[in-house]
Amino acid sequence: MRTTRALALTAGTAGALVLGLGTTPALAAEGDATVSVLHAVPGVPVDVYVNGDELIPDFQPGTLTDPLTLPAGSYDLAIYPAGSDPATTQPAAAAQDVAVPAGANATVVAHLTEAGAPVLTPFVNDTSAVPAGQARVTVRHTAAAPAVDVRANGAVIVPGLVNPEEASLVTGAGTVSADVVLAGTGTVAIGPADLTLREGTSTIVYAWGSADAGYQLAVQTISGGHSSPSGVDSGLGGAADDGGLPVPLVALTLGGVAVAGLAGRRLVAARG
Repeated sequence: MRTTRALALTAGTAGALVLGLGTTPALAAEGDATVSVLHAVPGVPVDVYVNGDELIPDFQPGTLTDPLTLPAGSYDLAIYPAGSDPATTQPAAAAQDVAVPAGANATVVAHLTEAGAPVLTPFVNDTSAVPAGQARVTVRHTAAAPAVDVRANGAVIVPGLVNPEEASLVTGAGTVSADVVLAGTGTVAIGPADLTLREGTSTIVYAWGSADAGYQLAVQTISGGHSSPSGVDSGLGGAADDGGLPVPLVALTLGGVAVAGLAGRRLVAARG
């Protein structure tokens, strides 16, 4: 149930990109998109290029950018070893003509495939409202690892998740102890880690890394999904409402949430 995401980081001139970097999502024009970038390739700082221009220099593994506001359109993406000259160096991974629709909220992840090759994968983030007292959780497998089961408070909530698929669910706000195990086993690969799920937010958890470098979790939180004005603001940490991850789950979607008509596109990694 793989859902490939089309995202375009092209459209516009270099000047438009620079202007977009200085614009917060709250001030975005109607035709803009919100894009974050996560570096999930272990041990390799990289330079991120968009349409041939350097966007993020010396990007460190495990780093998630603040949301960038970019004009909707089609973009060419590439990552190079930090400090290298794109004129004489092959990109570690590249994606051409990635389409970013107007109004989309997306995260582009530089990560490893199951076999350990660097790749760029764009994910569309579901920012739709959730019922009062609820929160959305999305888990994305971006690690050089086989299929995994994701557990919450010791119970499997996402079985057999493979790279680069995702699963999303809506559940009660609260704190949950999450870990990742090899599919069908009790062998813990990552965690456990406590996640605080605030009402009305979308918490996205990325499993990333490799057997040699170790496996880690990266967490992204997106606010603004309240269906009631009494919702709590976003953020991880601090006190949380009781009743994290009750059973039955309100909703569970394997392979990703609805992508609002975005065309599917498999991104190709260019090996250096």
